[in-house]
Amino acid sequence: MSVGPAAQRYRVRVFVDFWNYVLAMRDTERLFRTDWSKFGPQMAHAAMQAYDPTSAHSFQGMGVHGSYNPSTDHKLHHWATTVLAGFPGVSVSFLKRHRQHNPPSCPRCHSRVAQCPACSSDMRGTEEKGVDVHMAIEMISLAMQGSYDIAVLVSSDRDFIPVAEFLDARGIVVVHAAFGSRSAQLTQSCWTSVDIPRIRNGFKR
Repeated sequence: MSVGPAAQRYRVRVFVDFWNYVLAMRDTERLFRTDWSKFGPQMAHAAMQAYDPTSAHSFQGMGVHGSYNPSTDHKLHHWATTVLAGFPGVSVSFLKRHRQHNPPSCPRCHSRVAQCPACSSDMRGTEEKGVDVHMAIEMISLAMQGSYDIAVLVSSDRDFIPVAEFLDARGIVVVHAAFGSRSAQLTQSCWTSVDIPRIRNGFKR
């Protein structure tokens, strides 16, 4: 398709809530493996097909935000910061997960169990903190710098509803990359949406 000199060329950037995406995709297809070299461009293309299929666009990169357990996720962190971050246009932010303050409780007597009675290991799990805040800051700061026209939001987290509404009020189009009806309220806060399961073959390894 030829594009005339007056045609709009939209700049599209993709923002990925890593664990939210990975777990939702695992629910969709348990053994699915994502080709991350194709994921960003495919999301940008799908977003443009949903928003304005007659206009041209340019892929302006992808920010991937996640977390890792520094005690157990050495391979994940290495992959994210070397392999994933090495793809063209991809930036990666993986924050350390923190120990939960309270240990788990016995389901019968509800007593707290701080250490494993067999090996004395810490029974407290880890929790993700700050990932959605970092992602929201990146979305807003890049928008205010005029770095993109369309944001593709890959997350089902309702915490992003205020971000989508904030950007929409300032003329930035937010396209929700969703998993069906999951987080319908977030979808309603965005301009339009794409259904990730329906297009997953385009970025399947």
